[in-house]
Amino acid sequence: MDPVLVVQILGRLRVWRDGDEVDLGSQARRAVLGLLALTPDKPVRRHDLIDAMWGDDPPASAVNVLQTHVKHLRRTLEPGRPARAASVVLPSTGDGYRLHLAGGSVDVVRFRDLAAAAIRATANPSRAVELSGAALAQWHGRRVLSDVPLLTRLPAVTRLTDERRRLLAIHAELLINLGRAREVLTTLAEDADDHPLDESVHALLVRALAATGQRARAAETYRAMRDRLADELGVPPGVTLRSAYEQVGGAGPSRTPAAGATGPPGTRRAPVPRQLPAEVTDFAGRADELRQLDTAGPLILLCGTPGVGKTALAVCWAHRVRSRFPDGQLFVDLRGFDADRSVSAGDALALLLSMLGVPDGEIPTDPQHRMARFRSAVADRRLLILLDNAGSVEQIRPLLPGTASCTVVITSRAHLGGLAALHGARRVEINPLPVADAVGLLRRLIGDRVAAAPASAATLVEQCARLPLALRVAAELVVARPGRPLADLVAELADRQRRLDLLDLGDDPRAAVREVISWSYQRLPAVAATAFRRLGLLPAAVFDGHLLAVLTETKPANGHRLAGVLSQAHLVQATGDGRLTQHDLLRAYATELVHRIDTDDDRRATIGRLLDCYLAHARAATRLLYPSHVGQPADPCPTVGHPDGTATCTMADIATNIHAARTWLDSVRPALDGLGSAAVHHGFTAQAIGLALALQDYLTGGPHDGALAVQRHGLSAARAAGDRVAEATLLSNIGDIHRLLGQYGPAVEQHRRALAMHRTAGNDRGAARTLTRLGIVLERIGDHGAATRRHRQAVAVYRRLGDRTGEASALVNLANALSAGDRLDLAADALDRARDTFRDLDERVGEASALANLGEVLTRLGRYQLASTALNEALALFRRAGHRDGEATALSNLGTVNTHLGAFDTAVRQSRTALAIFQASGHQYGQASALNVLGSALLSMGSPAQARHHYAEALTIAQATGDTDEMARARAGIAMAQTSES
Repeated sequence: MDPVLVVQILGRLRVWRDGDEVDLGSQARRAVLGLLALTPDKPVRRHDLIDAMWGDDPPASAVNVLQTHVKHLRRTLEPGRPARAASVVLPSTGDGYRLHLAGGSVDVVRFRDLAAAAIRATANPSRAVELSGAALAQWHGRRVLSDVPLLTRLPAVTRLTDERRRLLAIHAELLINLGRAREVLTTLAEDADDHPLDESVHALLVRALAATGQRARAAETYRAMRDRLADELGVPPGVTLRSAYEQVGGAGPSRTPAAGATGPPGTRRAPVPRQLPAEVTDFAGRADELRQLDTAGPLILLCGTPGVGKTALAVCWAHRVRSRFPDGQLFVDLRGFDADRSVSAGDALALLLSMLGVPDGEIPTDPQHRMARFRSAVADRRLLILLDNAGSVEQIRPLLPGTASCTVVITSRAHLGGLAALHGARRVEINPLPVADAVGLLRRLIGDRVAAAPASAATLVEQCARLPLALRVAAELVVARPGRPLADLVAELADRQRRLDLLDLGDDPRAAVREVISWSYQRLPAVAATAFRRLGLLPAAVFDGHLLAVLTETKPANGHRLAGVLSQAHLVQATGDGRLTQHDLLRAYATELVHRIDTDDDRRATIGRLLDCYLAHARAATRLLYPSHVGQPADPCPTVGHPDGTATCTMADIATNIHAARTWLDSVRPALDGLGSAAVHHGFTAQAIGLALALQDYLTGGPHDGALAVQRHGLSAARAAGDRVAEATLLSNIGDIHRLLGQYGPAVEQHRRALAMHRTAGNDRGAARTLTRLGIVLERIGDHGAATRRHRQAVAVYRRLGDRTGEASALVNLANALSAGDRLDLAADALDRARDTFRDLDERVGEASALANLGEVLTRLGRYQLASTALNEALALFRRAGHRDGEATALSNLGTVNTHLGAFDTAVRQSRTALAIFQASGHQYGQASALNVLGSALLSMGSPAQARHHYAEALTIAQATGDTDEMARARAGIAMAQTSES
């Protein structure tokens, strides 16, 4: 099915494909599409396109450049089109191109169709006004292709704008005659502001104001237009404007061009204030936020983290809508987060009154009188008031008008909850830019260098936390280095702590990321400031109120309050699942502060509390998920904290709820390497060992790359502490992870060293577990006899110790070795015994492992229905436990069963899913196995070429890992596929 495209040109140029907005790329490319969209489904000659883009002086390469733009647009709009297939959306027509929107739409067509229908329906005013309103609603701005400056002066563009204005006049006339003039006041005011010398629109505005009871404003609008015509054109008002004035009760002679003063001295009004700052150049993104502002009401609060672009957004929107506010636009920078230069409410009122034309000598000195004078001055006037960088509700409250005729926009780093609760403010949260918008901003700032190095650009965007301020500073650094690749700056910014030094232009504190963040930090209460600094000691960016309590040695309830304080200051952000996070620039600043302000002893004590907290949680979670785990201490997990209950890590959920336990472990996984490293570095050997032992079973569920680091930190700590049993256990853990990564040589070496150490120490349980692990590796490399002996030894040791869980686990692994040696009946018997034991012990993962292996053995015995039943039971148990590698194993084995049963599509789907899971976890053995199963399914369904490809992939992986079984399967599969192809 062809994609559904929707194109918008009545305003900014925007395109959606199947509901998702499309990034069109460069201005030139946008211009080509805009030209074609002006006349959809009609051919546009190449000559006309070149003439519109380059005028009378096109470059010699114009045709080639145009063809390149069209090629890129085709790729963007039709990403699924085969390389040699003809374009459906942008087909070539003669010596040009055509925009074809089968099943899609372009707003200009809808506008013209509705406008024509409205004109035809003028005999029925109610129907006509409905249609004309619908036509005007197709416009999302007052200029066609407003963000494509190459096209703004094209005759086709100006014609469209004129069509809108003509329809607006009809629409306004209809509404005034129907007694609904209020509905069109804002739009008429905008059009009058855009066309200050157009008498017809001003006449309609005068009539509409009078029709809504605003006769004084209607007369004022007429007089202002009369004066403007006299001053700028030297002509009196025409018949249409005079007639409108007379209809609303106007009298007296019109001013003639030669007249002098407009009335007695002192009656002329002060100039309309136009105080908005200049628009930010290269503004990008924020379409959703701009839409929210359009409908937000008279009191709006933009809040967000430092550098996120609140002011730029507010100023951009204010310029877009300034015509709605004919009485003026005011701007005050309150500097609310600058402790030394913050503007008081009284001083802000004096500034606003001065902007409104009140002489300094008439501005009251008493704060209450000053506020009253301001509210009187703005009452019933249509003003836009932008209050930037507010620090508190108290700073803002006296500046709020008393009537709703004004719109007030406030920007702040704080939530200013009182404005919403007591004054009805609409809060608009400004978050870091989406990735596409951030890259788009960077493209606007540094041009083609983004396209030349897209990977570096993407990394730079993330290094800048997708904050517009940081991106603009980084762009200046790029522009200042014209001969150096973008990758050089990315490499310099890779060090998070150096990043703040680099993102500083030096000549303006507002263009220094560190300085901008510091203003928010300096306003924090002391305890919250301590919490923020010590977040710099966390090894990961995700945390919660409990950890804030640990950082500050306070009670959990206070930790949640601190989370609220930091969140309101936008120095942390909610993740949506009850936790908090920080972007890299905030983390870098926190790290810088904690090393500058906190003492070495304070930092070490804080890290110790963090490690205790993480270890307590890890033990609680893994005890629930893996009850047979031998790395757990025998005594109950202690409560972390002080005797008075401070800094306690509550563990009720993760100790009793499997989903909560799994979720917590997944959330802290990125922090584990850093935790282990910190524990070793600061001498917390018990915590480093404890984390490695507690987390082993969780880590073996994949992904495996990071698991080695955790175990190695534990091993270093065990050696430092002289704990030989822990050292042996951790060596074996490392061997197990090597095996999962397909690194069988190192795995055998580590297990043999661990086995010798356990036997020397007389640790039978450790020796039994290591025997099992060694047997698994030996079976993987094809030494089935040695593997069977090791497993039988392990079973015997566990039985002697009375460890039923250990015995059942050893039986599963013994069965695998027997199966690999083609002793299938013995293998099935061992697995039956293992399954029954695990079921008696209510150990779900163990039961699932036994069932998965039993399914594989039954498959080899040709008992496919029994195999399917066992494997589906295993799959359900693995999924319930969140054991991803186990889930993938069961799916892969089901793929084999369904291939034998002739359900090839199901087999392909299951093996592909298994492969994806194994790839995500880095499980090399599993990948080779799943690829072989996928190859078998594809070969059986008659796709030998695809099958051969997957068999070859399996062979490559198996050769890299030394997995002889999967190598043999892959070679046999390749041979069968080649035979089928010949």
